[in-house]
Amino acid sequence: MAATLCAKFLPKQGWLPLTQSIRHGSKSVTRHRRPMHILKQKLLAVTQYIPPPRAVPPGAYPSQTKQVKEDSPLMLIMKRDLEKVFQDCKMIAVVQNNASNAEDMMMLKHRLHKHDITVRFFPCEVMRSFLSDSLYSNMSPLIIGPTVLFVSKEPKVKEMLKTLRSSPQMTLLGACIENTLLSVQGLQSYSKLPSVTVIQGELVSGLTMMTSRTSSMLQHHPAHLSALLQQYVKQQGSGAGTEGAPKAEEAT
Repeated sequence: MAATLCAKFLPKQGWLPLTQSIRHGSKSVTRHRRPMHILKQKLLAVTQYIPPPRAVPPGAYPSQTKQVKEDSPLMLIMKRDLEKVFQDCKMIAVVQNNASNAEDMMMLKHRLHKHDITVRFFPCEVMRSFLSDSLYSNMSPLIIGPTVLFVSKEPKVKEMLKTLRSSPQMTLLGACIENTLLSVQGLQSYSKLPSVTVIQGELVSGLTMMTSRTSSMLQHHPAHLSALLQQYVKQQGSGAGTEGAPKAEEAT
């Protein structure tokens, strides 16, 4: 009995009361920030604190002044010698030395000397210092690491390439042939060109053939002209004979 009364009078789960109290009124925030006057905004902008720039610690940036390093007397002598090499030689090849021993270098010098090609050694610092102020400044990228110069007074590219095939530790980087910078592919193409004597012989033979044709044409032209004139005279004579015959018949 008690259980039934409790279940009857106690509110069930999710039960809502019949009447609910609803609050009617204004919002909780009733005050709003008023806009600042334009004169006050200008005054605050003018009187705003601007902190000074932060000082750069000394040594943080490199100095703007460049230090000019003077060349030593030995470097000046080597630069003068290098300048003379560029003036006297028509072929200057730059070759990189990849751990070549003294015996291999001696054999390479002996093979190149047979073709009048000399091996010269100059420090990279001297080479870069000379090339930076000369007409051959485009050769500066070739000066990397231990480099050697193959020089000769005449461009003997074919002999040099043939000699370098037996020395795999020597790598050809480029060359200056008669004031023209060539790559490795350009040197290979240059080596396939015929020699100067062959080109001169072909030029002389072509000129002699042209002169012989000219003389034959000059001799052939008067003979051909005389033959044409003789043929014209014959045609005129035969035409005059045929015209005289009908006139004679008319007269009879």
